[in-house]
Amino acid sequence: MIGVMPERVVAACDGASKGNPGPAGWAWVVADSDETPTRWEAGPLGTATNNVAELTALERLLTAVAPDVPLEIRMDSQYAMKAVTTWLPGWKRKGWKTAAGKPVANQELVARIDALLDGRSVEFRYVPAHQVDGDRLNDFADRAASQAATAQQAAGSELGSPRPPSTPDTVPSGATRARTAAKAPRKSASARTIKAKFPGRCVCGRPYAAGEPIAKNDQGWGHPECRTGSTQGA
Repeated sequence: MIGVMPERVVAACDGASKGNPGPAGWAWVVADSDETPTRWEAGPLGTATNNVAELTALERLLTAVAPDVPLEIRMDSQYAMKAVTTWLPGWKRKGWKTAAGKPVANQELVARIDALLDGRSVEFRYVPAHQVDGDRLNDFADRAASQAATAQQAAGSELGSPRPPSTPDTVPSGATRARTAAKAPRKSASARTIKAKFPGRCVCGRPYAAGEPIAKNDQGWGHPECRTGSTQGA
């Protein structure tokens, strides 16, 4: 009798580093058929780079999901995706050396992920970060990873933790704004400036048109110069 193949599970993972290197964290989330988060986990890494955080998030996700479950994994890290799909075969052929003959960075993590991917069905899907109406699972993982990096505490559904805050750079009272620096280099402040899909109104009170550059403020999307959320006279 042929067994029934489990349905594909949709998941997302992300890492954060406040300084690159700096206080870092990782997170993953698994969703139901409606893409509503059902299970998630996040954890601290102490001081680490953004790339280490991204790879760790993927490794923890693969460890948490049974190997016979087909996965669709959504990520906003081109580096982490290419490292384990595009570059990995060449690295192994060259004895874990890059095309330039240098040792592969984060080899231990990449090798661990390679072993976890062996024999399982995984489809990687790249999703851009910090987009208006972007992928909500990636956004969830991003917020959870950022919270773990800032607080340096584990969180997740099995720990009974509340959902991560609505903005990824939320920090405890009294923390300095410098600790809310975006992930670098992938999520630098400049990378958060996008073209508006629809017209809207900034927190400063002035409107912006579709196609105009906007950036994420403390209270929503608006003019790049209002990034800190400070208001100006209308």
